[in-house]
Amino acid sequence: MTPLLKSTPKNTRRFWGIDPPRESFNRWLLERKVIDKGHDPLLPSDCDPVISPSMFREVMNDIPIRLSRIKYKEEARKLLFKYAEAAKKMIDSRNASPESRKVVKWNAEDTMSWLRRDHSASKEDYMDRLEHLRQQCGPHVTAVAKDSVEGICSKIYQLSAEYSRRLRQTHLSLLQDLGVCVPTTVPAGLLLPGAPGLPITPPPPRVELHFENDVACLRFRGEMVKVNRGHFSKLELLYRYSCIDDPRFEKFLSRVWCLLKRYQVMFGNGANEGTGLQGALPVSVFEALNRQFGVSFECFASPLNCFFKQFCSAFPDTDGFFGSRGPFLSFCPVSGSFEANPPFCEELMDSMVTHFEELLDQSSEPLSFIVFVPEWRDPVTPLSIPAYEHEYRSGSQHICKRDEMYYRAVHGTAVLFLQNDAGFSKWGPTPERLAELTAAYRPSSSRTSSLSSPGPAHITPGDKDSVPKSSDRTQSSVMSPGGHDNNNNNNSNNSSSSSSSSSSSSSPRDKVAVM
Repeated sequence: MTPLLKSTPKNTRRFWGIDPPRESFNRWLLERKVIDKGHDPLLPSDCDPVISPSMFREVMNDIPIRLSRIKYKEEARKLLFKYAEAAKKMIDSRNASPESRKVVKWNAEDTMSWLRRDHSASKEDYMDRLEHLRQQCGPHVTAVAKDSVEGICSKIYQLSAEYSRRLRQTHLSLLQDLGVCVPTTVPAGLLLPGAPGLPITPPPPRVELHFENDVACLRFRGEMVKVNRGHFSKLELLYRYSCIDDPRFEKFLSRVWCLLKRYQVMFGNGANEGTGLQGALPVSVFEALNRQFGVSFECFASPLNCFFKQFCSAFPDTDGFFGSRGPFLSFCPVSGSFEANPPFCEELMDSMVTHFEELLDQSSEPLSFIVFVPEWRDPVTPLSIPAYEHEYRSGSQHICKRDEMYYRAVHGTAVLFLQNDAGFSKWGPTPERLAELTAAYRPSSSRTSSLSSPGPAHITPGDKDSVPKSSDRTQSSVMSPGGHDNNNNNNSNNSSSSSSSSSSSSSPRDKVAVM
């Protein structure tokens, strides 16, 4: 089902010799789910507008050809020639106005003539000429491609909505065959076997488990998913402290299989596909955030890459058994210190900031968000962490080799502190705290994975709905993912909302610091 959907953009968008922008489908999923009102946990099915600004923008940026980073003069010369040739070919093959056809053909032929007679130009000369050609031809090329690109974006959305409808019908049929009465108000995301919220659930599917060296292999109906043994142990610990309906672990393997399969399907089976969208901060940075700023909660994570025991993630139906509080845009804390390292999707990051501002305005209790985002601004933030001088953990950390766990960031990272007055007083970014955080971010040849366990069992005063049971406190440590009251797990939003209403009498001035 979904692999077919993922291949459709590649087949459809291979027009005029243009391959789909790398990771564009994954970013489309993220952008659509920000506004999606449909029931499927993965596939968008009720979005307005139908045409995705993210997908439209990315495809348009690669028309008439994809522009790449240039290091040498010969590369710049070839790129200029390819652009002129592609622009001329496109304008000839499309229904363009006589004026557009004239402008593009003249500029393209003039550029080719210049390339044939001038062999002493520098790299900068070629790049200047390319920029001039883009300014002259770009608007005309965009105009003739606009309808086709909008049609592609619309087609992808319609396919997604159709698959979402079929999935829901299949879920309902399977449950009806098993004699399960499903209320019409239950979202499709809660129709998985063993999911919370159903009055009656069928027996979990039988999943087989075996180990191959350091890899746990789970097999279901001839299909296998794999996870590193350390991460498998981590999932066991998270499940023990977060799941309240399965004390004997009878449904554990089936839920792990669903979890792994969901993320595998979302990001695809290609080499390193989607891993950049699920990258995580180094362990040393999380430890510094916990020590210096009281952070004990991740706003964007998954059971596979989380460091702390509590986090928000995209899929509550599969992740909720392992500590997830659901999507962050639906999570409303009134106090506490939080880390946010969102996927690099502009629409998602915009919605995240809006949500932060609303939460800070509504609470007078200590509230702090430390945000890690790519440094895309020009000029850059003076105190950003430079490219290649810091690392991230791979999004495929649960299946990759130890020596592939960390990778150098090819972009700068800005660290932003969004805090209300009380949060600033308690967790303000003092020079001493910032010094330890920046030191923790530096690459180290001695980094170890230590990823089989989430972070410290640190409970901040803001975690009012996260106080551990007395029987759990003695077990909570760096190696334990426990430390919160599972009985309150599903009531966090309600308690947060009531606390927010009682503490919103003042609207403190938010304090923002940039590191």
